[in-house]
Amino acid sequence: MTKLRLLLFIWSIFWSLAALAQQDPMLTNYHFNSLVFNPAYAGSNEHFTLNLSHRQQWLGFDGAPVTQTLTAHSPLRNERVGVGFSLANDKIGPGGSTDLGASYAYRMQVGASKKLKLSLGLQASVANWRGQFSEITVEHTDDPSFQENLSRWLPNFGAGAYLYGEKFYLGLGCPRILEHDLRKTKNDTEGLFAKNYRNLYISAGAAFPFKGDQLVFRPSLLLQNAGFLSDVKKEAIGQNIGAPLSANLGAAILFRQLFWVGTSYRTALSGKSSHDSANLWLAWSLRNGMRFGASYDITLSKIRLASSNSFEIMLGYEFDIKVKQVASPRYF
Repeated sequence: MTKLRLLLFIWSIFWSLAALAQQDPMLTNYHFNSLVFNPAYAGSNEHFTLNLSHRQQWLGFDGAPVTQTLTAHSPLRNERVGVGFSLANDKIGPGGSTDLGASYAYRMQVGASKKLKLSLGLQASVANWRGQFSEITVEHTDDPSFQENLSRWLPNFGAGAYLYGEKFYLGLGCPRILEHDLRKTKNDTEGLFAKNYRNLYISAGAAFPFKGDQLVFRPSLLLQNAGFLSDVKKEAIGQNIGAPLSANLGAAILFRQLFWVGTSYRTALSGKSSHDSANLWLAWSLRNGMRFGASYDITLSKIRLASSNSFEIMLGYEFDIKVKQVASPRYF
């Protein structure tokens, strides 16, 4: 029984970190997948944009997160309106989720110069959450807690705002506002349980061109708060569970409107969590609108003692990119 309790304790810690810190996909190349965390981003590229990514986290760690995302968005004939579609699949240990979302954004000019746009977005989504408890190896095989797999369909909605121009952006997004208790029953009194928590994102960035548009420097910042306006600690019976405010601080250089080279640093801004990772990424845009990208994360936290680093690959396509690049270069 002692081994079973130890297993439950370790698994609950791992799942709590996953549920709070990474219920939403964590992407190093998030610049090209902003629709995942902010529905107001829909249509902001001014042409149809498609992006696919795959992330393998903590190589060599059994049950480590594996994430795939697919996003597509475009403005409509009414240029004030943008629509988008997102699909995210996460596999973390014995649990996993698949989230499908549709976004609508309404965009308007800001100021007399009309160089800035404000986009307000809404999202409707549904997620399938899965708990494959039968995959866990336990000492007592007749324990009913590990004989039943769970599958829940969780409807949700989100909202966001995105202020942007040619050389500046500021975003606020909450893709899933509703929170869902994932215990077997609502009357379950077990102290260990999982829950979908609300995640809030704040993004900001700027572009500084040099030598015309041949060389562009772009700093960026992404803040994530898990459990926004939730009393996380009181809900975890007898446990002090919570995810600190995290930050991804980055900088990138764009060469000749084609080749990105970037680096970023991911860390916690509160709590006892340590530095998470130092990241390197590349993206190459072809003249026909095709884009390839990859990133490599160097793990800095203590989990590096039991695993290796993380990597991510990306494939995208931007329709009508030739016309739009000449008319209005895009840095975000």
